[in-house]
Amino acid sequence: MSPPRRRLIRPAPSATTASPQRQRRLQKLRANLERERTLLARWMSKLTRAFHSVEKSQRRIYRLERTLANQED
Repeated sequence: MSPPRRRLIRPAPSATTASPQRQRRLQKLRANLERERTLLARWMSKLTRAFHSVEKSQRRIYRLERTLANQED
């Protein structure tokens, strides 16, 4: 069996030397995050309304089926 491969340990980039490119990229990422969050909130409100509409329909159908079954008996 061969020995395990050597793992290279590289120094982490220092946070104190934030380049302008890095700042622009972070700003762009934050803007994208905010846009995605607002989109998700919009979709969630639509989805919630749709979900409750489906629940209402299911309750009406169940009620009608139950009433019809009682009338037939």
